[in-house]
Amino acid sequence: MLIKEFRVILPMTVEEYQVAQLWSVAKSSKENTGGGEGIVVLKNEAFHNKTDLFQNYCNGQYTNKIYKLQSKVPWWVRRLAPKGSLELHEEAWNAYPYCRTVINNPDYMKENFFIKIESLHIQDDGSLDNPFNLSKDQLNKREVVYIDIANDPISSADYSESEDPTKFFSKKTGRGNLQPDWRKTTKPIMCAYKLVTVEFKWFGLQGKVEKFIQSSERRLFTRFHRQLFCWIDEWHGLTMQDIRRIEDEVQKELEKEIAEGKVKGFVSNDE
Repeated sequence: MLIKEFRVILPMTVEEYQVAQLWSVAKSSKENTGGGEGIVVLKNEAFHNKTDLFQNYCNGQYTNKIYKLQSKVPWWVRRLAPKGSLELHEEAWNAYPYCRTVINNPDYMKENFFIKIESLHIQDDGSLDNPFNLSKDQLNKREVVYIDIANDPISSADYSESEDPTKFFSKKTGRGNLQPDWRKTTKPIMCAYKLVTVEFKWFGLQGKVEKFIQSSERRLFTRFHRQLFCWIDEWHGLTMQDIRRIEDEVQKELEKEIAEGKVKGFVSNDE
């Protein structure tokens, strides 16, 4: 089992991020779905009084999705995994500013595999010592990883000049062209704390796969949040009512694309 706590610093408010994250997930889903691969949304509905989340966060929005991933995993996984097993099931409880996402593979790996992502969004600079109230044993296993959307290196496959926070400037908000020291000089600023726990029980592959998954999560978080910021002029000013309407529209588009479209979007680096 590997535990990492990613801390993504962003030049926006916690209230802005709620809309930004949901809008960007919808946009990214469209860009990564087609040709039998991508995201199938099974449920998107409100939930109430779920008492096993975190602190007093018990009401919010529940989603249930299937990720079809054939071309989006490394070649050595594709060779080992039987046909039809490269599907991940995701359940998410968004009780913003806290969210919990659980990903597994119930048809093949069953209880031997899961990814749990707990997110907490706070108007600070990412300096909280223990935002998730972890036990001493958990803290000993946890590795803290800071993600800087402007300065962290990314692969050439993930780079787009229009999605580069050091070159992008927002006409709506006046934010952008982030400088090397932007985290000390930019206001507003917030942190998306993301606690990622990965377990993959498969003799001979456990360590390799758990490290690959955590590396993939860092890549995803970095690319997604660079995009999220550089898309600010598209989502800034939208309401939650707008978001729910957009999600309904995107769900219908995804159903059509996964059946008829071409394979596209985020793919493995085949490491």
